[in-house]
Amino acid sequence: MARTEYFHDPDAPTPNRIVVAATAFVLDEDGRVLLIRRSDNGLWALPGGAQDIGESIAQTVVRETYEETGITVEVAGIVGIYSDPNHVIAYSDGEVRQQFSICFRARYHSGEPTRSSETPEVAWIARAELEALDIHPSMRLRVDHGYADLDQPYIG
Repeated sequence: MARTEYFHDPDAPTPNRIVVAATAFVLDEDGRVLLIRRSDNGLWALPGGAQDIGESIAQTVVRETYEETGITVEVAGIVGIYSDPNHVIAYSDGEVRQQFSICFRARYHSGEPTRSSETPEVAWIARAELEALDIHPSMRLRVDHGYADLDQPYIG
């Protein structure tokens, strides 16, 4: 299913849904962040996805990170809550979501970066290499907040 993101775009379609989602900000021992390249839009992003019925949001981020990357993590805190109503995601099936995502700080536990059907590329990326990647502004904000290690979670 194709995905188009609109960010502060006056021509964005009107949202018809909010879905709780989670992303993981994970660093390795060298300070590189774990990123995926999404198959639905080609953009680089933190691993994550929608919460399923019957699981906690912490379980969501652990499950999604493993499914998309092959990396097992444990939740260590919250980077921020991202709910900008001007960030709209349209899907080819007609669903149009208003962003609502909690970005968790997660600790690497085990595993090696492994591709999946949703993630044709998975890599540990050095901070200095981020500028060369195609990353959505909202996702880049989460990465920057993760590296900033703010005293309080970002809420916006």
